[in-house]
Order: sequence, then C-alpha cells, then structure tokens
Amino acid sequence: MRVEKFNPDRDYGTPARLSETLVSVQIDGIEITVPEGTSVMRAAALADINIPKLCATDSLESFGSCRLCAVQIEGHRGYPASCTTTVYDGMKVTTQNEKLGKLRRNVMELYISDHPLDCLTCPANGNCELQDMAGDVGLREVRYGYTGENHLDSEKDESNPYFSFDPSKCIVCSRCVRACEETQGTFALTIDGRGFDSKVAAGQNQDFMDSECVSCGACVKACPTSTLMEKSIIDMGQPEHSVVTTCAYCGVGCSFKAEMKGDKVVRMVPYKGGDANHGHSCVKGRFAFGYATHKDRIKSPMIRNAINEPWQEVSWEEAYAFAAEKLKGIQAKYGRDSVGGITSSRCTNEEAYLVQKLVRTAFGNNNTDTCARVCHSPTGYGLKVTMGESAGTQNFDSVMKSDVIVVIGANPTDAHPVFGSMMRRRLREGAQLIVADPRHIDLLKTPHLKNAQHLALKPGTNVALINAMAHVVVTEGLEDKDFVEKRCDKDSYNAWREFIKQERHSPEAVEAVTGVPAAAVREAALTYARAENGSIYYGLGVTEHSQGSTMVMGIANLAMATGNIGREGVGVNPLRGQNNVQGSCDMGSFPHELPGYQHVSNAEARAHFEKVWGVPIDDEPGLRIPNMFDSAIAGTFKALYVQGEDIAQSDPGTQHVETALRSLECLIVQDLFLNETAKFAHVLLPGSSFLEKNGTFTNAERRINRVRKVMPAVAGKEDWEITMDLSNALGYPMHYNHPSEIMHEIASLTPTFTGVNYQRLDELGSIQWPCNEENPVGMPTMHVDDFPIGKGRFSVTEYVATDEKTNSRFPLLLTTGRILSQYNVGAQTRRTDNQVWHDEDRLDLHPHDAEVRGIKQDDWVGITSRAGQTVLRARITDKVLPGVVYTTFHHPGSGANVITTDSSDWATNCPEYKVTAVQVERVSQPSEWQQNFKSFEELQLKLLHGDEHKTHA
Repeated sequence: MRVEKFNPDRDYGTPARLSETLVSVQIDGIEITVPEGTSVMRAAALADINIPKLCATDSLESFGSCRLCAVQIEGHRGYPASCTTTVYDGMKVTTQNEKLGKLRRNVMELYISDHPLDCLTCPANGNCELQDMAGDVGLREVRYGYTGENHLDSEKDESNPYFSFDPSKCIVCSRCVRACEETQGTFALTIDGRGFDSKVAAGQNQDFMDSECVSCGACVKACPTSTLMEKSIIDMGQPEHSVVTTCAYCGVGCSFKAEMKGDKVVRMVPYKGGDANHGHSCVKGRFAFGYATHKDRIKSPMIRNAINEPWQEVSWEEAYAFAAEKLKGIQAKYGRDSVGGITSSRCTNEEAYLVQKLVRTAFGNNNTDTCARVCHSPTGYGLKVTMGESAGTQNFDSVMKSDVIVVIGANPTDAHPVFGSMMRRRLREGAQLIVADPRHIDLLKTPHLKNAQHLALKPGTNVALINAMAHVVVTEGLEDKDFVEKRCDKDSYNAWREFIKQERHSPEAVEAVTGVPAAAVREAALTYARAENGSIYYGLGVTEHSQGSTMVMGIANLAMATGNIGREGVGVNPLRGQNNVQGSCDMGSFPHELPGYQHVSNAEARAHFEKVWGVPIDDEPGLRIPNMFDSAIAGTFKALYVQGEDIAQSDPGTQHVETALRSLECLIVQDLFLNETAKFAHVLLPGSSFLEKNGTFTNAERRINRVRKVMPAVAGKEDWEITMDLSNALGYPMHYNHPSEIMHEIASLTPTFTGVNYQRLDELGSIQWPCNEENPVGMPTMHVDDFPIGKGRFSVTEYVATDEKTNSRFPLLLTTGRILSQYNVGAQTRRTDNQVWHDEDRLDLHPHDAEVRGIKQDDWVGITSRAGQTVLRARITDKVLPGVVYTTFHHPGSGANVITTDSSDWATNCPEYKVTAVQVERVSQPSEWQQNFKSFEELQLKLLHGDEHKTHA
C-alpha cells in the first residue's frame, strides 16, 4: 500500500487535498491510499503512473477540457476524465488499454491538425508538453490534413518585454486563463469566442501591455506549448541545469529555480516547493534579474582621497589597506566612536552578521544600524514590548484560514505581490476585507470581492483610529475574556481598558481627527471582533510615522483583546519591505542589540559573545543612522562603512544626508553599482548579487531560506568575503571558508537559531525561527501557548497629533509608497525592462486639488515642504483623498526625500515619510536641488568612467 508523498519537481495534474479521511484505490493493479477528494489523475501520479494530460496541472483546479486523460473505471460507463473524477474507497481504475490508446490518439490528432509543424525550430523544442503527449500516445499520422480552416496565420503579440504570445500555437487549454484567475487573481485573460473561433484574449482583445496583465508570469509557466514563451528562451534556447535559490526583492522570499546554460541565467522559474510562494511569482522576481549582468556593475575595487577626484582602480589588497589605514587614522585622531557601519537588508544573514561583528570587534563600538531604522524599527519595538518578540506571528498560508482580513497602511498587491495574490484568493473564497489607508489600494478592486470596508483616514491619524476600534470592542463587551485572563498581564490590561473605554476614544469623538465616519469605524471594529479568525496585516503606512511604535502596540492591543493570537488565521503580521530586512534585524544590526535581540546591556549575553569573539563588547548602545548623520555634521563622526544600502536616496531630508556624507573623511561603500551614496565615497568595493553568493535570507514570516550561488561573482568575491578581508586588514582576525561556517557561529550565539544549519535547511526546505531544542523544525505560528515574556502586555496608546500639520502655506499632506514594477530605490529594477512600466516617479493628486490649482494631467508641478522643493509630473486620480498627494521614490532624480522632514517615531527614530505638509503648483523647470543633482551626477560619472561615461537608465 502506498501513501501520498510530494516531489516539487513533478506535476501531479491536480492540486493536493488536505482531508484527514483516507481512501484506498486500485490503479492498474496498484493499490494506493490518498486523502478523500483526490483526483484519479493525482492518485495515479502518486503511484508513479503517468496519465497523459494537456489542460491539467497541479497548480490549478481541474478543468476537464482536453479529454486526453480519459480512463476506465470498473462498474462505470464511458471514459471519464481522470482530472475531474475523484477517487472513492475500493475504486478500480484502468489507465492503459487499446481503447484508451485509440481515444487519446484521436484527441491528439485533432490538436495537431491545427498546430504548426515547426517543432525543430520552435523555442519549446525539448520542453513542450504537446510534443511529449504526442509521443506518449503514439501519434504517427494526422488524417485530417492542414488545408482547412485553421489559426496558423494568427499574429504574434510581442508587446511585453519579457514574453511573447503566439496564438498560432495555442490549443485553447485555458491553463493561462485559469492561472491568471486562480493563481494571480488579476483576471486579465479570457477565452473569447465559441467553438472553433475560441481564442485566448488579453483584456478586451488588447495587446498584453495594454491589458490589466501584471506580468507575473503565471500564464507563461502554465502554458503547455510555446504560445506563451519567455523571450530569454527564444534568444538563448532551453536551459540545461537549474539551481534552487531565493529571490532578492521583497520580504515574501519566493523560491526560484534559476535555470541555467553554463553560468548564464536563462530564466527564473518560481519553485513549486517554495513554502512562501508555492510556485507563484511577480514581475520582479520572475523577469527582472538582468541587473546582475548589467554594464553598470562595478567590477573592480576603487579608491580616491576626495569626492571631486577621479576613481582609481586598484587590487583588493590595495583597497583593503587604503580603507584600513583611513579608519585607523580617524579613530586615532577622533576616538573609537568616530566610525560605524550600516548592514544591508539586501545581503544575506551571514553577511549582515559579519558587518555588525566587524563594527563591534574591529571598530570596538556599537555604531551599527540597518535600513530597518527607516522602515520597520517600530515593529521591533512595539511587538517586543507587547508580545516579547520582534517579528510577525504567522506564516503566509495562515491567511487562507482568516475570516476577516484587516490591512493597515500596506499595499500588498504592489509591495508584496505574491502574498497579495494569496490574500485575494482568500477574499474570493469569502473572507471579509477591511482596509485602513488614505489611498484606494488595488486590493479593494479584487474581482468577486464582497463586503469590503475602506477606512480612508487622514495621514497621521492611525493611533486615533486603532484606539476607536478598540473602544468599540471594549464598550460592546466583545473582548475575548478567557484569552485575556489566561494569556495577558492583568495589571496592564486593566490600565489599558480604563484608558480605552473613555468617551474621548469613541469613533464619534475622533471622527473629525481621522476623517472616517464613526459608523464605518464601528462596523469595522464589530466585523473584526466578531470574526472567528481575524488577522491584521500592516506595512510602512503604520511604522513610518511619529507614532509608529505606538500604532504597532495599538494593533497588538486589539489582537490580544479579541483573542486573535496563537492559532492559524489570526495574528499580527508586519509585511516587511526588503528581502532580508527581518534577517538583518535578527543578526544584531541595531546599535542596542546583539544577534537574536539580546540587549548590549545584558552582561550574560555580552559574556557569551565576548568568549567567542575574543574581545570586550561595549555595554552602551551605539549611534543610530540619524545620530550618525548629526554627529558627522557636528564633526565627531568621521567614517562609515555601508554595505548594500543607498542612504543618500532612501533616507529623509536628502540635503541633510548629503551634508553629512560630505563631512566624512572616509566613506566605504560596498555595492553593485555607483549608487547615490557611492558618489560621496572614498572607497568603492564591488558587491555581489544574490545570484553570485551562498547564504540565507529571512523573510517577513521569519522563514529562513537558502540562497545558492548559480554564477561566479562578477568582481570575484562574495560580500561576506569582502567584510572578512576588511576585518583582517584592520587587525581583527576572521576566518571562514563558507557561509555555512558563519551560520554555525550564529546558531551557537543566538537562542532562536540554535537548530539552524545548512543541512537542516536543505532537508526541510526552509525553517521559521525560533528553531531550537524546543522547536526542532521551527515555529510557523507563534505564541500558541504563551508569550516569550510570559503574559501579553497591553500598552496605553495615547494619540498625539504629528507636528507636521497643514496650514495656509502648506495645505496638502504628502504620503509616499511603492509600485509593483520597481523596487525600493530602483538600483536593480531601473536596470531592467521594468522601466517600461514606471520610468519616472509621478505625483498623484485628487481632481479637486488639481482643479483649484489649474493643474492638468502630465503637467510639471513643484512640491514644496518646510524642508525643500522638488518637481514631478502630475497624475490626476481619485485613488487619493482630497487634500492628500502621493508619490513613489524609485528614481533618484525625483528627489522625493528632498521634501520629507526630520520628524520621526518617538521610540526608534523611524522617519515620518508618510506625513509631510506640502504645497503643489505648476512650474516650468526642475527644482534647484534637481539641477544640482544632475550636475553632480554628470561629474561623478565622469570621475568613474572618464569622458566615455553615459548616464544609466
């Protein structure tokens, strides 16, 4: 008797069923036991019996259109499709006999009669399911001829930069249409026409680029022919081997098969065995990998004494010696604390660990920070205070058991698109949606969505809103009293309850503050509190505020009060932005915490590290990034080592940041390109992309995934090797032969990682920390029985209005965010064909605000704040509220952060990117900063390349 097993490299034809009831079935004399509801096709595949198929694939629900998978069932008449027929106990199935063989050949003959006979020159040759099935069924002739009506002259659609659509090769199996619906949730494709005239159509018979297609690649992956085909395959041919690795874009952490020819990537295919993405992808991870081999890559170490001098290419040893001499000299002159480092959230855990280790050992201080300072540092603070752990509580799959999904300050379909698709699937199944956001995000337009509630609050009023929702829960008696009594600290709960039930927190009392009708707030609160499983997902629209930490605690309060913690379908879930921002925090990148969130003031923790590292560790927290900038301008902080972050573009108050960088006597930048920060550098060390290294990333759900090297490092070294070499040049010895050795050291020092090693990761595929003796295979759902701090602690969350207020001079509120096709500062995606979707940052403003200012679509407009001015092109849309304007920050010349202010979160200094008072008016030329930026960029490119330089895309 056989039972179900899973091989991610095999297509089982139909999805798995999760029933606990098992049934036994006999297929071609082989008995197999499978979950109830399993299709005959899948059961056969699990018994290693292959039934021919074309319309079926295990990522999609069965469809039953191709009829190639017909079987015979004892006691049944006819030839049912095995993909749509479910097994029952005692069923006896025959998959091969003369009658079935003839039937399948006849079906295949019909397909081939309307299909080009160009197999030898077809890009799918060697990897074509139609070709394979014709061979499997033994097709040897086509009796119908090719002279009748056909589709062989259908015109190709080459509009998409990444794939082509050749309808002449389409067999109308509907797999692409179903993938767009079921997997992606966009519904951009349809079958147009009937009978012989049926054809796949994008949108309203549009080109793919003009339709609602988001270029996720699900249709391309699902296509069994070359109808939908990657242009990289057309150009390079079929790959000859593959390596499973992890995407280096957002915090979803998708697994991919890098399909290769030698050391060249032919395509990236989402890996079905990936626990975060289950074989799905977005346009960035699927197609935008070309930056790794872009001509702008820095390929040799470079040095210079001043930022107005040309770069000199040098050997690695010369670069290390130059950097080490500068750093030692600065510390000798200005003191031990005059230098620091910034770890990268785009690099691996191992690489982030080594940078903070270098700072604490070779530099001898705690002046280490990371980009989480400007994004999710309030998450770390707020969740640590309330629940005892600085991370989200669930895995992504948990959302499929949510009855109510609350999304606050996040835009999952753009910023975390694969998880956004999973969320949409659950919404189509009937879950209710509550969105709290100043913008009308795309999730609210989910096809077949019912009962969505949009709380369109004013920027900066998050805490007032969450308090009002909690007020309704308490005053309506909807707390989960049993959960609170057993799992939460009594004193903190009572104090919070007395605070939150005050009338000043009622929806009616705060309506004028938030701009959200009281009735809508009450409805949302009741919907969430009454749900069997209510989950909360939030993004930078929560954390990047002056009360970011307060809001995170307010979310935790609401979840604990309603008992929505500790099981599937619930939880508090921060949607982390970059691929390894969770990991960089886990690895001790903050100035007050050692790896594993162990505070530097903890003598026992310090002693553990000091024993392994062999040097004393400072017991005082070091400088945060904003402190580094201020100290640089003040003249006390003089050198900075930046690994894989572009602080000159990403951090607020661009003029302030630039002044700080110009004040440094030594800036060391380790990156793929001459980014905006590197233009102020004295040492430029060429970094390596995710394709060129081994290591691990940790995604937003605490999932540790392997990163595997698929091609040689362009400059010859992986990032961890560079940090190790620099440390050795500074006199602190580091010796590792492979990142697995670094992970071994991490595991020995970090209680939540003690069970993590490469062998276990390879065996399990991925691990969600904590992974230790108590949780040997990780912990998908946290806080099931208790909290790391024992009892959950409620926090009083007083709403304090932001200092950034509108007035007659600055009457509008600017908020910022991301877009699907670009990523963060755009250094990677701007060097790919993703540029065709978003080649400039624009300013979104409401039609009313545009009309009163005489602004029309595509006009150039000046955006002025208390901090500065920049100029963007206007886009008039009702996605934003009246009085609110919005832009992205993916293009450095846009100067989005020229106008953001120094306002920040009270607990963590996370900048308040989401609330800036501005005025908008028509202009005719770039801002002064933009003109200076262009001149400086031209100078720096000339200093890099000489007279042969060309401005990059």
